[in-house]
This record gives sequence, structure tokens and C-alpha cells, in this order.
Amino acid sequence: MPQTIAAPVHHDLVIKKSRFIACVQPMADRAGAQAVVSALKAQHPGANHVCWALLAGGQSAAVDDGEPSGTAGRPMLDVLRHQDLEGVLATVVRYFGGVKLGAGGLVRAYTDAVAQALLQAEKVAIVRTRTLRCLVPYALEGMVRRELEAAGATLADVEHGDTVSLAFTLPEAAAAGLVSRLNDAGHGRLTWHREDD
Repeated sequence: MPQTIAAPVHHDLVIKKSRFIACVQPMADRAGAQAVVSALKAQHPGANHVCWALLAGGQSAAVDDGEPSGTAGRPMLDVLRHQDLEGVLATVVRYFGGVKLGAGGLVRAYTDAVAQALLQAEKVAIVRTRTLRCLVPYALEGMVRRELEAAGATLADVEHGDTVSLAFTLPEAAAAGLVSRLNDAGHGRLTWHREDD
């Protein structure tokens, strides 16, 4: 099950006099990630590299920022993928210490910096939700509300007209079972509309 992280977490790593300042944080999209990276470059004008990786809503990125190709951004992205994370930005600011690490050393350093930060991060499961709307005869409104509450659905909107229109959100995995129970209990008198269509 994909996860995200609850809040930003930082980790400092020093390898052969080079300082790697890692941060992992929740991130919704590429534009937000680029804004964070720009801010980091402004905060660390003396840094040699600000490398980053992003997994967010189908958008991914792996940026080496001047490090040899494939030695920074890609390893950072691989850590995020390996941990099944979504909606997460990993950044590493590197101050060069004068000792070259070689390609293998760079891959290990960037991988370790992000992995160590993630060890401290609180991970949160991403629960896919589904929004439904049903039209219910007034006589069945109480029963439907009780079933929604029992299923852990969040009632978003109620409109009273010729019938009662109820819009609600619930975990996608629970949707089919709830619809089936309500159809059985309502003897086919409920009408369904998906809000997210």
C-alpha cells in the first residue's frame, strides 16, 4: 500500500569531508518541488549541488544538479520507490569537502542520506477514496445514514427535495460492499451517481 510522510524530516551526513544535508517532505506536485529546490539554492549559495527526487501524483523527477549523471537524483528516486512512497520530495544539498567520492561513493552517499532521513519520518498510509451520491426515499434516509456511519463514510452534502440526495466519501475498498448492502436494504429504491466520474 502506498504511503506518504506526515512532515518534513532532515538528516545531515558527512562523508570524506563532504556534507550532505538531506530532507524528505510531503509534496503534491512538480511545481511545489521546484519552488522548494529554488528556496534551498537561495539558502545555500555556497553549496556545490542541490539534488532532488520526486514521486507525486504520477509526476516523478530525478535531478543530479551537476553531479555525474545517475549518481544522485536516480539513487534518491530509487529509495522513494523502494519504500513505496507517494507525494514525497527528497532533496540533498551537498557541500564538497575536497575529496572525490567516485561514482559508487556518490550513489551510496545520496542513497544513505535519503534513507537515513526516511528512518526518522512518520509514514502515513494513503487511502484512496471514492465519492458517491445516492437518491433515497425519505422513509429510508435514517437507515442509509446509519449504514454510512457504520461504514466510516464521511457525509459531504445532503439535499432534501422530492427525495433525499446524500453525497459521501469513503475508502475505495469499502465502496462496493456498502453499495451492495444499501441496495439490499433499500430493495432497489436507491439511485446511484458517482461524484468523481
